[in-house]
Amino acid sequence: MRSIVASDQASILRGADMTARRWVGQPPGIAVLREVAVPLVLLVLWQVAGHQSMTSADLALERAAWIHHTEAEFGLPDEAAWQRAALPHTSLLMAANSYYAVIHVATMAGLLLWVYVRYREHYRRVRGTVTLVTATCLLMQFIPVAPPRILRQDGFVDVAAEHGQSIFGRPVAGLVVNEFAAMPSMHVAWCVLVAAVAARIASSGWRWLGVIHAAVTLVVVVVTANHFWADCVMAVMVVLMGYTAQASIAAARRRRGRAAASPDQVTAMESGNG
Repeated sequence: MRSIVASDQASILRGADMTARRWVGQPPGIAVLREVAVPLVLLVLWQVAGHQSMTSADLALERAAWIHHTEAEFGLPDEAAWQRAALPHTSLLMAANSYYAVIHVATMAGLLLWVYVRYREHYRRVRGTVTLVTATCLLMQFIPVAPPRILRQDGFVDVAAEHGQSIFGRPVAGLVVNEFAAMPSMHVAWCVLVAAVAARIASSGWRWLGVIHAAVTLVVVVVTANHFWADCVMAVMVVLMGYTAQASIAAARRRRGRAAASPDQVTAMESGNG
């Protein structure tokens, strides 16, 4: 047990040292620009994917219909039935529409800020995983897939449009919102990331709020008919691939660090891990 604790302490100290060396002596403006550049690049990719998908509406509808039919063949619960059960509860549906529109962005921004302030040694890895998962989702969305709410013939209802809460079909803050980006669900990918990061690095009971947020988001995306089960499953797979990739990158960095270290440093690291 002591060796495990010593190993964890050594890892944390090495992470803190690497973070300090990256930030100390670096002009604050450059650090800020580096943090701003990543979301800007993702925003551009999001807009390009959105414009491209608008030219393939027919294909997006065909793919959505195929997904719905295939889910039925596999015996998955019908999303339209879940939505019908929620339709009589207007206030809850309107709350779900608002939750879908804004909460995923707010929670992700809050997560990154929280990790940066409270758990700085984890920030680089968390940011890298979020960036990798988001970029993967956006690249996959270059293959447009319509959300279930457009399949009215299958019993779905666009509840956001009915209550005047839709963010689609018009620019939002000057940006085009991609209506055919259902696969994979970015909402589900982000909420799973929030839950995983909070459960892993936090020690208080508040970390389970991330799990609650993920469960609520899953219900919200289904009853508002914005996503199929398949969209959610694919999002979870992307998150798992992102974590695997980040773990591989971290292992490669550690190997490079050991290769570049002097024999005395390697001996000290091994004794600290032993």
